[in-house]
Amino acid sequence: MKVVVILLTLFISSGVMADVYKFTDTDGRVYYTDEPRNGLYKRIIKTKILNYTNSNNYSGTVRTFTGANKKRFAELIEQAANRHQVDARLVHAVIQTESAYNSSAQSPKGAVGLMQLMPDTARRFGVTDRNDPDQNVDGGTRYLKHLINLFNPNIDLAVAAYNAGENAVIRYNNSIPPYPETQNYVKQVLALYNH
Repeated sequence: MKVVVILLTLFISSGVMADVYKFTDTDGRVYYTDEPRNGLYKRIIKTKILNYTNSNNYSGTVRTFTGANKKRFAELIEQAANRHQVDARLVHAVIQTESAYNSSAQSPKGAVGLMQLMPDTARRFGVTDRNDPDQNVDGGTRYLKHLINLFNPNIDLAVAAYNAGENAVIRYNNSIPPYPETQNYVKQVLALYNH
């Protein structure tokens, strides 16, 4: 069964409270919205929004995650997750949030690939070609494992560090930095991870 997930990024305007709702239809398609059209949607997040833009600069747009790309990279993700002992669901949640399974994604800040690796992070974790999905997912998963070990057992902090950098989390006394982008990023990844 092909699964199509449509996620409306809700982080649109500054200072607005936005509830995130989820609905799974009978065909397995999952929808996220801040304006449920019927009572079938279940609220999964309530958060304060402050000019959220993820690493791909998708602020205020509808992102469509196709099952084809997810399926295409599923085995690669599973292998990297097993190799580095990271829950594959968490790797999927990070990839879905970072690139929507787009292996050629590039952010305005210079992050590249499925796991949106920055040049320094890529070098640190042995990635010589950030555009190569195998290397990108392996390096990103190794980095995620490093962060999980660093902030063990707090997955929230590991995810925050993936977005803002481990030094930012440490600088804020091992807490999620008070950056709106990072706070909303953590909520989005964890919502996908836990659904």
